[in-house]
Amino acid sequence: MLKLIILLLAVLLFPIEGSRAANEDSPPNIVILYADDMGFGDLGANNPDSKISTPHLDRLAGEGMRFTDAHSSSGICTPSRYALLTGQFHWRRFHGIVNSFDPPVLDAAELSLPEMLQQHGYRTACMGKWHLGWNWDEIRRPDAKPTSNENQRSKVLTPEEFDWTKPISGGPLSHGFDEYFGDDVPNFPPYAWFENDRVLTTPSQMLTITAKTKEGDWEARPGPMTPDWDFYAVGPKITDKTIEWIGKQRGRNEPFFLYVPFNSPHAPIVPTESFAGTSQAGGYGDFMAQTDAEVGRILAALEANGFGDNTLVIFSADNGAEHYAYERIRKFQHRSSGPLRGLKRDLYEGGHRVPFIVKWPGFVKPGSVSDALVSQVDLFATIAAIVGHELPAGVAADSYDLRAVWKQNANSPRRSIVHNTMPNAYAVRHEDWLLIAHPTGAHTQVPAWFAQENGYESHEHAGELYNLRLDLAQKHNQYATETAKVKELTEVLESIRAKGQVR
Repeated sequence: MLKLIILLLAVLLFPIEGSRAANEDSPPNIVILYADDMGFGDLGANNPDSKISTPHLDRLAGEGMRFTDAHSSSGICTPSRYALLTGQFHWRRFHGIVNSFDPPVLDAAELSLPEMLQQHGYRTACMGKWHLGWNWDEIRRPDAKPTSNENQRSKVLTPEEFDWTKPISGGPLSHGFDEYFGDDVPNFPPYAWFENDRVLTTPSQMLTITAKTKEGDWEARPGPMTPDWDFYAVGPKITDKTIEWIGKQRGRNEPFFLYVPFNSPHAPIVPTESFAGTSQAGGYGDFMAQTDAEVGRILAALEANGFGDNTLVIFSADNGAEHYAYERIRKFQHRSSGPLRGLKRDLYEGGHRVPFIVKWPGFVKPGSVSDALVSQVDLFATIAAIVGHELPAGVAADSYDLRAVWKQNANSPRRSIVHNTMPNAYAVRHEDWLLIAHPTGAHTQVPAWFAQENGYESHEHAGELYNLRLDLAQKHNQYATETAKVKELTEVLESIRAKGQVR
């Protein structure tokens, strides 16, 4: 009886909603776990027919809120990462990825998410895939020239053309991170470990294209490589360093922001031997299972070090799965996009509607599911509101505060999203409707067998229009019949592109 009275008093004195109030005195730790090329249907909680087991991510979804209508800014890597860290749609600045040895896309004058959090006393770290560019000219020798390679989109430079002992600016430490460890981009040179603003291991030899991947093409572009570089060891090593960093935060009073952009399940598909055969979806499925396990290790480290109760954990992915996913359907009956049409690069939903989970003990109801329309650009305004940061005009201009969605499962303040991957090909989502202002939403070639089996027919219209509430698979193009809706959404698209969004 005494124990019951004590328990009731604890509930009355410390209600759940206010038990760990995020304010200037006790702001939450913030962890963003960001998968690479992971489809909406690769998360078991999103896809009951999945052939891949994702117990750790499914558990995370059970401990927080799972979103069914969440989007990245782009169907490819760099733009989505830029939007996540700036609260601004990438297409306002650029469209493509940062290629090997390209300069940064982040402007020094732009306020980034970690820079904002530093202003509120946060320690910040990035562990994994950066893919936003560096000022490589700072360590390039004056006479360095790229080697011609017609089969590669990237510049091919040799190890001798760099002074690897020098620091490089433009990376994570130039944009608000106190610490960085990673490999920059898993399939781009230099193939080396980076620590803070330096290349940690000297790339003294050249990598040539190899063929030992578990599925798909190798995709590793030629260029400088650290001797004995092991692609299979990259993911586990990043997780080891992440766990080590978490352990070092124990006993410190300042909150931390930890951004973990995984290199998986992006190609090259390189699951370790311990994960071989652990899925029913081939090498990719095994790599997904490994990614899930890496998430589990990081979540366990947070708990073991006492950070479970006051840590906001966000999991998502930069875009949909790579084109190998089509053949995966035939071989294993696993649909990486789940019920969605399209894959990486596409304007169709499978290109940018991604897994999205938010866990925040005391604020987000465990096991909740939201169908609110949200974007990764909204993380900036939401986190700014959590830590009490007033955003100046023009900063994170495309970002909305989602606290009411997270805490009360309220309707989203966002009504529209502009989707874009390639220049001059846009789509706009407005409430239930999606207008593709381009003759097709596909950038990835769609196999004829897939189109036929799934009822996707070609057309000669100038665009495509779908009611996603009634037609999530995007099979019924209403562009020619719903002309008033086409006009309405065209005006919405033009307005957002011209003026930005107003919170």
